[in-house]
Amino acid sequence: MRAIGYTESLAIDNPQALQDLTLPLPSLKPHDLLVKISAIAANPVDYKIRLNRPASVEKPEILGWDAVGTVVATGEAVTLFQNGDQVFYAGALDRPGANSEYHAVDERLVGHKPKTLSDAEAAALPLTAITAWELLFDRLQLDQPATPSPSYRQYQQKVLLISGAAGGVGSVMVQLAKLRTDAIVIGTASRPESQNWVKALGADYVINHQLPLAEELARIGIKEVSHIASLVDTAAYYEQFIAALAPQGKLALIDDPKTALDIRPLKLKSLSLHWELMFTRSLFQTPDQQQQHQLLNEVAALVDSGQLKTTVGQQLGQINAENLRQAHALLEQGQVIGKLVLSGFAN
Repeated sequence: MRAIGYTESLAIDNPQALQDLTLPLPSLKPHDLLVKISAIAANPVDYKIRLNRPASVEKPEILGWDAVGTVVATGEAVTLFQNGDQVFYAGALDRPGANSEYHAVDERLVGHKPKTLSDAEAAALPLTAITAWELLFDRLQLDQPATPSPSYRQYQQKVLLISGAAGGVGSVMVQLAKLRTDAIVIGTASRPESQNWVKALGADYVINHQLPLAEELARIGIKEVSHIASLVDTAAYYEQFIAALAPQGKLALIDDPKTALDIRPLKLKSLSLHWELMFTRSLFQTPDQQQQHQLLNEVAALVDSGQLKTTVGQQLGQINAENLRQAHALLEQGQVIGKLVLSGFAN
């Protein structure tokens, strides 16, 4: 089968940074699906793995953790899908990715593709939808009803600040927060085009993260926020986040700060810190990993009912090494709005 991968970690302007390869079909574990891939999306995790995970000619590394395709074979223990089903998923970080013609993936991490989207449109959603969902509802617990006993939090308006709201995760999170929570949703974006994107997704306010956070919140009449989802460059805004959070507030992040975060300043306000990695369930084979199957099906239902929009920012053409090198280059520049998708292999 055709695949795109790397044999050594190289800068993305090197033609060998990602290569067109020919590999054998993957073998299936009991809960695996064999999926014929029709569309993929690129994510920052792709280039981070490319730059940090060793590979060799004997053992090339295949990236890609957003995929849409058709089930063509199933493992002996599969119960959730059958041949011919159209699916979408992000998969597992400790297995080969989906930048290939055929891909093996555990059924418990897979959802039925939204019927109303094209393959490319659907490929934009899995990784970011899972991350946004788990951030909002598992880490920040924004869908939890207020406690029935009197408490400070009953009298506090929920205000969610999404830092880096124009990216892939932020684009889904803004929508989910408006659909499934009663929070005021504030997104940050700096360029006019990214600000317009976030507004169109439904954010109540959009502020500029290149300006002091306190001043931007004051400009829109917000004194403090109860929840913050930091999606990029947390270390640069960490002190401002602590200042902006209300007592007993929650801060969640998904990036990898280059400098250590000092958690001691969180104590005075009794703030909590949460980290989200959507691959945790699959990496540790947690008993609840099938939650990702269920939430992807719920995301598909929201899409098909017209409540949730795909977040495609740019379509880069067919699935090949040249186009994936372009996707990695754009992601490394940090200026991508929405998701980068590719679809189909050359005949």
